[in-house]
Amino acid sequence: MTSIERIEMAHKTEARGLPASDVLMNLLAERFSCRAFRPDPVPKDLIDRMLVMAQMSASWCNTQPWEVTVTSGPATDAFRDALVADADSDASLRVPDIPFPEAYTGIRLDRRREVGWQLYESAGIAKGDREGSARQARENQRLFGAPHVLLIHANRELGTYGAVDCGVYLGTLLMAAQSLGLGIIPQAALAQHSRLIRRHFNVPDELAFIVGASFGFADEDSPVNKFRSRRAPVSDSVRMVF
Repeated sequence: MTSIERIEMAHKTEARGLPASDVLMNLLAERFSCRAFRPDPVPKDLIDRMLVMAQMSASWCNTQPWEVTVTSGPATDAFRDALVADADSDASLRVPDIPFPEAYTGIRLDRRREVGWQLYESAGIAKGDREGSARQARENQRLFGAPHVLLIHANRELGTYGAVDCGVYLGTLLMAAQSLGLGIIPQAALAQHSRLIRRHFNVPDELAFIVGASFGFADEDSPVNKFRSRRAPVSDSVRMVF
């Protein structure tokens, strides 16, 4: 289904008067992490509408701590080039503002491996092909070819809870993009470039980089956009107490 068809379907769904819960469920079920984009820029009015929707996100005490940078055109290309160059720099200098997970174990490791192999299979990367897997990982720095990237910061004084609020914002952003027929992918991998991001965009030191998200119109024909990750049953995550 193309991006235009998704927008048309959304409008038809609204016209049919489906329950809001069904509309939301459809958006959740259809959303995926887009790893290949068309070069076409997203019209500014569509970006503005996505951001207005994301701004409705909930936050603790209504602090709305997210501070967002969005790139377009030459600004995206310049940042992409800077990321690729930074990826070849001294790894000890690439430190995230918020530490990465110490480890993935148990079911979390199983799920991580499963989606990783799904991606590699779709990209034609065989097990043991370290060069191929490294090349695919480098797509993070290339922003997966997207014409836009969005970078989210929060004031350091808010600590973990500022990051939690930004996570809620990101989740709303993903649904907003999906509802508008846009492809988008959250990118925690960009956190390793926090120092570069601070220099490149002149970000004040009191702001910590939380996460990024590349977006645009999905390349519907790319194999890496064909697979879908699985979700565990609710019973695996929720304990009901009566």
